[in-house]
Amino acid sequence: MTQRDAERRGAGRRGGRSVTALLLAALVLGGTAACTTGPPDRPTVAVTTNILGDVVHEVVGDAADVLVLMPPGADPHSFEVSAQDAARLRSADLVVENGLGLEEGIARHVEAAATDGVPVFTAGDAVDALEWTADGDSGPDPHLWTDPVRMAEVVQDLDGALRDVGVDPTGTDAYLDELAALDAEMAAAFARIPDDRRALVTNHHVFGYLADRYRFRVVGAVIPSGTTLASPSAADLRDLAEAIEDAGVPTIFADLSQPERLAEVLADEVDVHVEIRSLATESLTPDGAASTYLGMMRANTASITAGLSVRN
Repeated sequence: MTQRDAERRGAGRRGGRSVTALLLAALVLGGTAACTTGPPDRPTVAVTTNILGDVVHEVVGDAADVLVLMPPGADPHSFEVSAQDAARLRSADLVVENGLGLEEGIARHVEAAATDGVPVFTAGDAVDALEWTADGDSGPDPHLWTDPVRMAEVVQDLDGALRDVGVDPTGTDAYLDELAALDAEMAAAFARIPDDRRALVTNHHVFGYLADRYRFRVVGAVIPSGTTLASPSAADLRDLAEAIEDAGVPTIFADLSQPERLAEVLADEVDVHVEIRSLATESLTPDGAASTYLGMMRANTASITAGLSVRN
């Protein structure tokens, strides 16, 4: 090999190494640009119940991914999550729960997420909780969403919790306006019911907050408890039958997530015959009027007003 040939070969090698280096640099720069110019991952807000899930969706808009654990139509007292959703709960940026003993099948997973350092917002902490009471038994009433004014208090506190984890809740003000309008509508509808007809009987104690806000009397419940997991005794049914007859109650309101048998047994066991109306009180429905929180409350208001206008 001549000296000129050796020089040409060396130059070729040096040129090849330069091209390779330039290609590698371009790949690195290209990869860096893809990471910085693409949309960043949005925070994840995990919500235990579908009622709160709908509210969170409205408040956060597109600022976060909302993971709602409980599907429409489920009973929050008995619903349990899959192992996959339990793991997602523990990796969320914020967990939103109702609290006050409502999510009996999910509570331990929320506690595990909190132990892992995930911030937890408890709606029940935002309001002055009421107590449900029955003969020899009582407990905190978790059904705070039946009062839109208390739900407004929840939304106001939720706004701060979202901001604390880097979520800009752009829908807060508009949703607070929606809740104020809902409260005015409900008050106007219920005002048409005479005072002597403002008596409620449900399949379990679910309307304490609604009764407190709009001046209803809670006569009793087929299940004398704040949870659907309890069962009525024969004595419970007899006591309730007497209360219904004394109050002249024309209608029992049973939740859609519970079989109407819970209310019908009253007629079978103690010979009290009243109309049974189904309401979506514990859970949203997959579609229809009660598929959103605002829609559910309006539909329930219309049904309660009609049901209590019936004359025996």
